[in-house]
Amino acid sequence: MLLRATLLLLLLLQCLASALGQYNMCKSLVSTDEGSVWEHYACQPSPASMKDYMRIKVDPPGITCGNPPERFCTLENPYLCSDECDASNPDLAHPPQLMQDRERNGLITYWQTVTWGRHPEPLLANITMSWNKSLELTDDIQITFEYGRPTIMVLDKSMDHGKSWQPYQFYADDCQDAFNMQAKQVRDLSPTNLTRVICTEQYSRWVGSKNDKNVKFEVRDRFAVFAGPRLQNMDSLYTRMESMKGLRDFFTFTNLRLRLLRPALGGTYVQRDNLLKYFYAISNIEVPARCKCNLHASQCLLIEGNLQCQCEHNTTGQDCQRCKKGFKAKSWKAGSYLPPPTGTPNTCTYLLLHPTTENILIHMLRHVVRK
Repeated sequence: MLLRATLLLLLLLQCLASALGQYNMCKSLVSTDEGSVWEHYACQPSPASMKDYMRIKVDPPGITCGNPPERFCTLENPYLCSDECDASNPDLAHPPQLMQDRERNGLITYWQTVTWGRHPEPLLANITMSWNKSLELTDDIQITFEYGRPTIMVLDKSMDHGKSWQPYQFYADDCQDAFNMQAKQVRDLSPTNLTRVICTEQYSRWVGSKNDKNVKFEVRDRFAVFAGPRLQNMDSLYTRMESMKGLRDFFTFTNLRLRLLRPALGGTYVQRDNLLKYFYAISNIEVPARCKCNLHASQCLLIEGNLQCQCEHNTTGQDCQRCKKGFKAKSWKAGSYLPPPTGTPNTCTYLLLHPTTENILIHMLRHVVRK
């Protein structure tokens, strides 16, 4: 009878996991012969649009257009320089926060740099995105450019709040010339080299500024190597996350940085007689991710301006990275995706009480029960 009930419970949990999304529940109350008890599972927060929580910084100082006001042209109409950027006029200003705003009524807002008036000195700009929290990518990063995508760009990531950086992906219209790298696409990668940092030419060649505005860091295609083209076999991906060294860390970050190294050129060489058509402009940055909670939390909330895991399994900390007081510090361990679909919670264990103290507590408990 007990075995049958256990099998029914496991089947119910499997159906629940499929219906609501895997690893979305940290615990549930189950009935046993001894009464109701909590059963714990590995769990993680749902994915979210992290652009709503990011802090943006642009460098170097003075790279944003409008101070002083200046006119600019477009690559399609290079000699019709009727557009103006003016930081003192809200209708003509293009500040950094417009990369993460919610656009309404079809009005496109965007951040824009100064034009390339100092050519041949490079027009360089850094955009640093910070969350003060470890996050895990769940879908493609997508950057939307106005007036043309850069011909050379690098996406970097940090896992230690910006103390150190490493390249995530290189982008160029000619990878060999720009970075001395062979051009590749994510579809060229295999299960054994999925975490390889590549240079792609897919998003940098001129196709017209209105035909294709987006630059991506492909996460779904990397997931699909293990989970299938429609990501139907997520159990396989989660199993690889546990067994393949460095795979989970590859999708983990605290900060991202865009290094814009050369603007769109319109499919030709730099025309020095009209440098007002060369600049960078970004209207949107999408970063779909979830809080990293070490599989010890199903919720992540914004508390006093910072994302915070709502820890279960007797853990605590912003990432649920240690045991709570009263529990064995050395018993902490990240949860595990295995075995699917509910994983292993690796709950922190209680500290053993001194025998005398334990006897006193038992005596007090019996006394209360008798009353």
